[in-house]
Amino acid sequence: MYRFLYWLVLRRLPAEATHRVSFALLRALVVLPGVARLLARLLAPRAPELRVRAFGRELPGPLGLAAGFDKDAKGVGALLALGFGFVEIGTVTAEPQPGNPKPRMFRLPHDRALVNRMGFNNDGAQAAARRLVHRPPGTVGANIGKTKRVSEAEAIADFTDSAQRLAPLADYLVVNVSSPNTPGLRDLQAADKLRPLLTAVRGACDLVSPTRRVPLLVKIAPDLADADIDAIADLALELGLDGIIATNTTIARTGLATDGDAVAALGAGGLSGAPLKARALAVLQRLRAKVGTRVTLVAVGGIESADDAWERIRAGATLVQAYTGFIYGGPGWPRRVHRELAAKVRAAKLRSIEQAIGADSHDSSVV
Repeated sequence: MYRFLYWLVLRRLPAEATHRVSFALLRALVVLPGVARLLARLLAPRAPELRVRAFGRELPGPLGLAAGFDKDAKGVGALLALGFGFVEIGTVTAEPQPGNPKPRMFRLPHDRALVNRMGFNNDGAQAAARRLVHRPPGTVGANIGKTKRVSEAEAIADFTDSAQRLAPLADYLVVNVSSPNTPGLRDLQAADKLRPLLTAVRGACDLVSPTRRVPLLVKIAPDLADADIDAIADLALELGLDGIIATNTTIARTGLATDGDAVAALGAGGLSGAPLKARALAVLQRLRAKVGTRVTLVAVGGIESADDAWERIRAGATLVQAYTGFIYGGPGWPRRVHRELAAKVRAAKLRSIEQAIGADSHDSSVV
């Protein structure tokens, strides 16, 4: 039904407006008495073989919602009720900012992809923190980025400001240095710049949350050279980082079914969805070969189905995330993916999906 509605109506509406209206309707729906509980009962993953432990928590399923959908922590409860095992809010910046001029989000339906140059539009870390105080039970991560007006020299202070506000309220924190839509942000992925940034954010988390170690992750771009991926993997091990999210959107435009002139006319932005699948998998495999089981890997990029999620898990991902797959798949998509993943675990004669993590990898940490 959703796919029919999408092709008949939704694809003809502006992408950002469709997102805003549909998300508002979902939030309004779960406010009605009993609706959130009913949705969770119908859609939440319940198969015991899907339970997975990550970042000191047991999650009901490995599929989560990537950052970008709920930038301001306005609908965490509604999204968890749809059946995601966890939700990542953001990207949040220390200061409120409007993002880039509209239009700034575009569909490429023939490629099952999106192009966005949102530019970290959000209400700021203080507003997100106020909402997280009242969030419902469930695993929620917070993704933080650099305020656009802040210079590179001031970036560490900007990130630590957000970390201090959000770390006490989030189950894990992600440093996003990989969006292509904030000028200069990706330069921070260089190991010599990333080391002091992550060290400072780690210190900020420990300062404001002295009784609980907040897991810290970094999210990287798919466009990095292999040597840079290796350098980040080594840095993660050096700093005792809890996880790496691979990957963000890409600036590449190769191999698309959509007419090249039409794609070029959309302008700059990050490409997400199916075209990112192969590169995101390659980055994940390279990271697994470097870090083994010592750093938790979260896979994102081109995950459209249980087959895609299963492939990433067997390649070494403990958790998987999606955004574009959810946009095209509709509200029943998380339940469907989790249900089919459970079937794959049973077909492989495994007791738990955790036994599949890294089964296809070749690192020395896999038994």
